[in-house]
Amino acid sequence: MAGATYGAGPALIGITTELEPARWSDWVREAALLPVSYLRAIERVRAVPVLIPPSIRAAVAAHVERLDGLVIAGGADLDPSLYGEPPHERTGPPQPHRDGFELALLRAAIDADLPFLAIGRGMQALNLLREGSLIQHLPDVVGGDAHAPASGWTGRHRVQLSASSALGRILGEQVEVPTRHHQAIKRLGKGLVAVGWAEDQVVEAVELQGYRFGIGVQWHPEEGEDLRLFEALVRVASGGRL
Repeated sequence: MAGATYGAGPALIGITTELEPARWSDWVREAALLPVSYLRAIERVRAVPVLIPPSIRAAVAAHVERLDGLVIAGGADLDPSLYGEPPHERTGPPQPHRDGFELALLRAAIDADLPFLAIGRGMQALNLLREGSLIQHLPDVVGGDAHAPASGWTGRHRVQLSASSALGRILGEQVEVPTRHHQAIKRLGKGLVAVGWAEDQVVEAVELQGYRFGIGVQWHPEEGEDLRLFEALVRVASGGRL
């Protein structure tokens, strides 16, 4: 079983990042970037965040061996070629290095039974790993922009959860969530179960069957005040149960 700190101190929770140009002081350099809200959420539930930049795939095993839990963070669109489609005009430019690394990291985490929470793009990566596909631009399907009200802004909407799911036990049958996404699951991946839906029936949450903690959410819990998902991840990563 993966994880290095059971019973030996705060859980180490890895969080994926992206590589983007950034400016600070007189520098303009490529940097490993992550919204600080992820770090604060993990710190607030008394765990230690560990940033994971896209790296060589040989680094995947070391990450999985040393971490107690994993958050696959949100970010840019996944390459549509991964699910056999040409890009939509609103789909962002591909990031093959990040896509390949995070898919390999997720695969290794699952093989090692490492608890994970996949957020936004992370849930979509999990779905692709399990041979699912994506809706590339939700407004084309649902006829509105409720899931991403404006560029750079986070909206809110309600999600209905399956009462019998792990997520339902954590959050209850209905929850209001911070939302910001223009893509979503189209064909559900193998071994995944849809456990949360928006009012327009867009899949908002999935769970990996038979796994101690493998949850994907389309919304952004790090942008809100409800820490129950992170608390549950850290509890399981520390050797406890839901």
